[in-house]
Amino acid sequence: MTTTTSTTPGHTAAVPRGGGARRTRRQNAEHGFAASKQLTDSLQKVLVDLIELHLQGKQAHWNVVGRNFRDLHLQLDEIIEAAREFSDVVAERMRALHGMPDGRSDTVAATTTLPAYPNGEILTTDTIDLITERLEDVVSTIREVHDSVDDEDPTSADVLHQIIDKLEQFAWMVSAENRTPAKN
Repeated sequence: MTTTTSTTPGHTAAVPRGGGARRTRRQNAEHGFAASKQLTDSLQKVLVDLIELHLQGKQAHWNVVGRNFRDLHLQLDEIIEAAREFSDVVAERMRALHGMPDGRSDTVAATTTLPAYPNGEILTTDTIDLITERLEDVVSTIREVHDSVDDEDPTSADVLHQIIDKLEQFAWMVSAENRTPAKN
């Protein structure tokens, strides 16, 4: 049973009943700081976009063709691994704050802000643009929630800073493949 349908272009999945991030009841839990619903929801938004970036990176990795294939193929591996690691860090941060992350595929598909990735073989030049766009989209999601996260929990904001730094570096490095030198 589902409760909410995604309005993200290219996505038709629905959030399963009881889906999305929640707070634990803290029964027999540790004491300490517990995230508000807003903080949990903000971290959940980041989580689903990181999971989706990982999945779309794999799709790109498997189906990229063309010039500089090997270099891009290997660079995609780095992005995929970073996205997977970052999603784990965010999910574990949520758990440390007594939140319950939801990384199920139907929840991710229904709530990600990333556009759907095209099917089939994709030229390296197009893959570069598609992956750069998705890296920038994830950074945009993180920047959108950053201030409210920082207001409530600067430690979680520090985690987001590290993710932004690395994803922006990836976007710069990947997009440079399609750039020409700027005229001075």
